Amino acid sequence: MIHKAKDLSPDQRAAIESLLGRRILEDETLSIHTIASPALSEERKQELVEQLKKYFAEVDAGRKPGSPEEAEDVINEAMRSVRPGYRPHR
Repeated sequence: MIHKAKDLSPDQRAAIESLLGRRILEDETLSIHTIASPALSEERKQELVEQLKKYFAEVDAGRKPGSPEEAEDVINEAMRSVRPGYRPHR
């Protein structure tokens, strides 16, 4: 589905800008697609959860301790790197 930004209603524009994390320019064209999630069995989901737990335990074992403020700063920096208009909720 393709839309021209100039043809969007104010509500549509606000919703899309909220999802994108930035303002839409009048001359932009938007392409909207949906992607179906793959069907996973409960057994496969549990396997993936266990693999993630193991991975994060290994990562945690090798990291240096930090303050909650430092953690928040790192998360905000990462969010801004992928969403330049990101502003943390406080």
